[in-house]
Amino acid sequence: MFKKEMSKEELTQLAVAYLKEQGACEVGVVTKETLAGGPPSTNLEYVLADAASALSFAVPLDEEKISSFLGKKDHAGHQEDNIHTGFFITGLAVGLASYLDQIGYPSYGVDSNIVYRKDTPRGSRDFKPDISHRYLAARSGVGWLGFSGNIITPSHGASVLLGSVVTTAELEPTDPLPEDKKYCDECRLCYAACTSHLMDKEEQSTVTMGGIEFSYQKRRSYHRCDLVCGGFTGLSEKGKWSTWSPGRFPIPDDDIEFRGALMEATQAWLKRPAIEDGGFRHPQSPGGRKLNFTCGNCQLVCHPDKNERNRRFKLLSGGGVVIQHADGNIEAVKPDKAREHLDALDDEQRALYERIC
Repeated sequence: MFKKEMSKEELTQLAVAYLKEQGACEVGVVTKETLAGGPPSTNLEYVLADAASALSFAVPLDEEKISSFLGKKDHAGHQEDNIHTGFFITGLAVGLASYLDQIGYPSYGVDSNIVYRKDTPRGSRDFKPDISHRYLAARSGVGWLGFSGNIITPSHGASVLLGSVVTTAELEPTDPLPEDKKYCDECRLCYAACTSHLMDKEEQSTVTMGGIEFSYQKRRSYHRCDLVCGGFTGLSEKGKWSTWSPGRFPIPDDDIEFRGALMEATQAWLKRPAIEDGGFRHPQSPGGRKLNFTCGNCQLVCHPDKNERNRRFKLLSGGGVVIQHADGNIEAVKPDKAREHLDALDDEQRALYERIC
């Protein structure tokens, strides 16, 4: 097999340049050694035999579309940007993997999202990724793990999507970003923006990779994220604002109650009109219906500039609550108008959006 002979430094510079030339805002490199001792999702050989290194990279989301999404002025713009950026990242990862393979270094482009391991107790329903983009990004210096557990980058905060390329090439690893430069001051706006309260307020999770510890707030039951980020419900605790979901089913305090809450909300969602301004296919979607981006707020509010962070949260919390019309269109209105809209529905229709006692 043809192999273009290059030094480790030259090959690393070439691979990093390939990604940055196509729009990556941050790029880092990990090796099996720098990932040693990490969780199963950092095992590079899970996707590629004889893997030696991996490139981690971030691509920013459109900030204007984020503002319109948070303020509930425009739903489709950010949704389309998020979906297409994810596909772009997958294509970019495959492109670099193919390029490296052609010059003699077998490689694998990891899908940007929605690929789960099948060898866990419940298979893909355990939602365990083949490779954790977040952990590779934290260890390679693409970003820090923030309070939310999202990767926060120096340039764009958490408003990025991540990609990875695993390769047999031996590359030069990059260091994690220095903790004293980390902008996360535990403002907890990510927590306030999450109506499901996925993050534990006090308890942390810690992973060790290559002898270095990385910590973030422990995630509670992932059914919390299923319920809200799945688009099945999304009203804030005091009813003053919502996600882009028109559902307002209860969000339990106790994790044990979430399976029942999820079943209740999804059964109603299956009978609601489809939101026809886009969406995406997910292998675990109930009934095979397309899902829509209705949340992601913990990620989208986080920005390196604290004033911008506060502005984004105010857009979210001041943007009203979402209702759905009979034709499937969704619209943000003031809370009292939303109540009037729901009260005007008959019980059968209203039960598609909230519990009727």
